[in-house]
Amino acid sequence: MVERDEDLRLPRERHPAFHGCYDWHSAVHTHWLLVRLLHEHADRLGAADVAAVTAVLDTHLTAENLAVEAAVLRREPAFERPYGWAWLVMLAAACETAAVDLPAARPWSEAVRPAADVVVDLVLDWLPRAGRPVRDGTHASTAFALGLLLDAAGPLGRDDLADAVRAYVGERFVPDEDAPLRWEPSGHDFLSPGLVEADLVRRVLPAAELPAWLARFWPGLGAGEPRTLLEPVVVPDRTDGQVGHLDGLNLSRAAALDHLAAALPGDDDRIEVLRDAAARHREEGFAALAETGFMSTHWLGSFALLARDADPGADPAG
Repeated sequence: MVERDEDLRLPRERHPAFHGCYDWHSAVHTHWLLVRLLHEHADRLGAADVAAVTAVLDTHLTAENLAVEAAVLRREPAFERPYGWAWLVMLAAACETAAVDLPAARPWSEAVRPAADVVVDLVLDWLPRAGRPVRDGTHASTAFALGLLLDAAGPLGRDDLADAVRAYVGERFVPDEDAPLRWEPSGHDFLSPGLVEADLVRRVLPAAELPAWLARFWPGLGAGEPRTLLEPVVVPDRTDGQVGHLDGLNLSRAAALDHLAAALPGDDDRIEVLRDAAARHREEGFAALAETGFMSTHWLGSFALLARDADPGADPAG
């Protein structure tokens, strides 16, 4: 909605740190992806790519640019809630982690942190009055955003954020049973509502309680049901930005399936089902990276890294 002259400015003027992608949140998590790659895989990028990535981050992640982004978040407190919020806090956490042993990341961390703190304040204000979660397979998903926020809270030292998320999850998600997983997926999901919820609860419950909770939430898992959740999705038209979301669904499913498998006791028969499904989703999702155009490539890389992070067979150096 256009409410003021400022809203008519070019994206690079309105959002000097986060522009250049199809949407703001994709620009944010692409910066997260670049920081992660530079910090963890610089040896695989080559000197020219390292220099190019560093230059982009130096240009975008400045205190001046992030002050503009923070001002937008304060002025428009529902802007990019909750998906974009979560990715900005994830970016801050990635910069904080990288800054420990990557000198170039220290000014990025210092620049991004105040904007991330604005988001944390917004989350702490919003969660107590959020009410029912949004159980969606796209950007509105409450569970996916809360999972990212919880992951980022540790590196940022924000125990208050972690406590607020855990309290909400305990009230709104942990009591769930027999999720309607057979209804998935819808035609433009890039998240599985059921899997992102299970992956969120996995982060919160004591390890000893997860197996029984998962049996109540997903009673058909041991029998490999529903098959529509455990088999990769075929994407009929990658030129369609909404249908193309399904490539991301394969990647986000892979990450959640692997995380759940890793959290179960080693003798749990469901691990094999989860690992097999994760591997097939990951293979399908990675293959899409070489086939898609801008409607997908402006965001899929971040989800590929999430899937890789969860893969127990991934080469730490590759």
